[in-house]
Amino acid sequence: MQKIRTYFADLSANQIEQFNALEALYQTWNSQINVISRKDTAHFYERHVLHSLAIAKVLRFEKGSHILDIGTGGGFPGIPLAILYPEVEFHLVDSIGKKIKVVQEVAKALGLKNVKASHARAETIDGRYDFIISRAVTQMPVFLSWVKGKSKPKNVHPLKNGILYLKGGDLKEELATVRYPLREYAITDFFDEPFFETKKVVYVQLVP
Repeated sequence: MQKIRTYFADLSANQIEQFNALEALYQTWNSQINVISRKDTAHFYERHVLHSLAIAKVLRFEKGSHILDIGTGGGFPGIPLAILYPEVEFHLVDSIGKKIKVVQEVAKALGLKNVKASHARAETIDGRYDFIISRAVTQMPVFLSWVKGKSKPKNVHPLKNGILYLKGGDLKEELATVRYPLREYAITDFFDEPFFETKKVVYVQLVP
């Protein structure tokens, strides 16, 4: 938790309380439903919470904006970002119902009124969003086919509406066929931990 406070110094008392509560909540749910890799549980705040919050270092979401989290699993990156941005609406989606149950229960326990969770395939989601976020659920070309038509046409952020995607490794081959403007942000530009050495936030612009 100290890592979160180091990189995000302006948290309110309520946000600190919510972030503090996360680990115990996920330990409880993970003992029933495997939503976090067992080898990562000892590094929960670094590998799940802080990793999710790397998106916030690339872009600060504006009040009233709408964010779609596809393949959220147990709620990453959506839940940590929903804590950080209480005046932003988050729609967390996953095709596995038991994982969405965890998202719903965690959001309820934290008192997050800005989180909606849906058990659904990405392609079936209606509506348009300012940004679509995710954590390495598939190859980018496939992900693009899932999110087609889901971006709002009007931009209200410094970055134009599109995708903010957490992924690691050499992405040159994967991104070579993407025909949209994109940019890779090295997470080590924001966080010092060795875990983030090869990890990036990939921004793909979907609207003019």
